[in-house]
Amino acid sequence: MLSKFRSIPKSVTIHAQRLLSTQDVIAREEKYSAHNYHPLPVALTKGQGVFVWDVEGKKYFDFLSGYSANNFGHCHPKIVSVLCEQAGVLHHTSRAFFSDMFGEYAQMVTKMFGYDKVLPMNTGVEADDSAIKLARKWGYYKKKITKGKAEIIFANDNFWGRSLAAVSASTDPASYEGYGPFMPGFSLVPYNDLPSLEKAFQNPNVCGFMIEPIQGEAGVVIPSEGYLKGIRELCTKYNILWIADEIQTGLGRTGKPLAVDYENVKPDILVLGKALGGGVYPVSACLANDDVMLVMEPGTHGSTFGGNPLGSRVAIAALQVLQEENLVENSYKMGELFRAGLENIKSNKLITGVRGKGLLNAIVIDRNYARAWDICLSLRDNGLLAKQTHHDVIRFSPPLVMTEADIQESIEIIQKTLNNFN
Repeated sequence: MLSKFRSIPKSVTIHAQRLLSTQDVIAREEKYSAHNYHPLPVALTKGQGVFVWDVEGKKYFDFLSGYSANNFGHCHPKIVSVLCEQAGVLHHTSRAFFSDMFGEYAQMVTKMFGYDKVLPMNTGVEADDSAIKLARKWGYYKKKITKGKAEIIFANDNFWGRSLAAVSASTDPASYEGYGPFMPGFSLVPYNDLPSLEKAFQNPNVCGFMIEPIQGEAGVVIPSEGYLKGIRELCTKYNILWIADEIQTGLGRTGKPLAVDYENVKPDILVLGKALGGGVYPVSACLANDDVMLVMEPGTHGSTFGGNPLGSRVAIAALQVLQEENLVENSYKMGELFRAGLENIKSNKLITGVRGKGLLNAIVIDRNYARAWDICLSLRDNGLLAKQTHHDVIRFSPPLVMTEADIQESIEIIQKTLNNFN
């Protein structure tokens, strides 16, 4: 399946001669768009599988995958076909009515991950926000917390978006500075620290603990073995809902269907997004069992586009591709190969650490020798697109359809790039 997908159809061509130059594209965007991003200076126009092309026709490995939304690669034929077909039949109704596609999707996603109900949303931050609302209402209705006193706990260095609620939980000044006052009822504990978590849980007003099983934006930070199992045990002991934010780590990204599967534990609320929409449409979800989900009553929460027929059909196709093409297994195998390649070049003085699971990986750069941003620029020049996070970490998260040949060529590009900084 992978090799068939990788062949580029004749219809996929590069029309660079009809497009603006890279500099023109950048200048136009900077003039008319808010400056809330600092993009790598490359102007893309086409994508297929693990590759993208810029407006001048240069080809690159995509090692960002739209922040892991493109787990299935660019323009996956099945997902694109389903998108186009459903768009010509019924694309949006709102949940004011029933639709044939949403019920099918809801049945599929709940059975796949072992929950009773799904709450459909669009973006990851919406789904996380919904999970927090759900936990609060459960806290009042089921745990009998005094009205207005519910507490949600997060881990330091978390990242789940940039809404006012999300930045209220952040420890990164770049996210929260200038946006107060902040959401009440949020508190923080150190990541990967069970004693601190248990101490916080002794507050009877705590109703939920939301955490990424692997912290992505923080630099692919992986907790100690047993941490996730410890979270499950503490949440059960203190009657607190565990919310697992698997928006980036879910759907095969880490070499398991979910990152929590590495410790065989199940959160009370599972949050999915990014790749759930196949990289072509925003789809996110909260999953929970009836004792939690049914505290939400009609009219108390919703989304205009959440669960629409187009998004539902795309999500079904994405989940089918994940299974049919054995992408979870491929992610695990290619991740092992990729990290082995990185370890072979770790002797380079620039790299102080290699970490990751599956195809969510990172290298830590010694800032005494180079800036991660400059290395990313050099990687771009050599045909590989990646992005730094927190100044000294470069995250590598390519599509899960990578082959051994792709991994080998990518490692050679990374090694060549790092050698240029010695």
